[in-house]
Amino acid sequence: MEINGLPVHPLIVHAAVVLLPMAAVLASVHACVTRWRWATRWPTVAVTAAGLGTVVLAYFSGKDFIEQRYPEEVPSAVLLHEERGEILLWVTVVFTLVVLLAAWGLGGPSALASGWGARGRHDGLVEWSLVGMVLFFALAVLLMAFATGEAGARAVWGG
Repeated sequence: MEINGLPVHPLIVHAAVVLLPMAAVLASVHACVTRWRWATRWPTVAVTAAGLGTVVLAYFSGKDFIEQRYPEEVPSAVLLHEERGEILLWVTVVFTLVVLLAAWGLGGPSALASGWGARGRHDGLVEWSLVGMVLFFALAVLLMAFATGEAGARAVWGG
């Protein structure tokens, strides 16, 4: 896959590098700051879904790129990047599901006079479990995005 003669993979990866940390930060704020949940709910869902979309595109364009670039033997550095990319894909899928669950399950007041955006709160165990899962998978996405990108940079630039 190419755009104007350039492989799609290195182009789309940059979108994932921007969107995944944004999604992790937004999800963490949504989970931890009860007063801002009404304002962060839908931006968190949107950025997380966009991040998942870029990771899926990066994964499949990377597979295509490897097939075109290395028809016979794939270097070990590229294989490491590919393995980490697959882990990142699945971690991002689970993170997206957790964010959707948190958007539905975490309630809180609205800062608007009309009360628009306010949601009722669930049992404390449910809310704390969702907060914990969001924070855990936000950190996992950040770490896997870094590890995958680092392996990709080493595959391209050596070292």
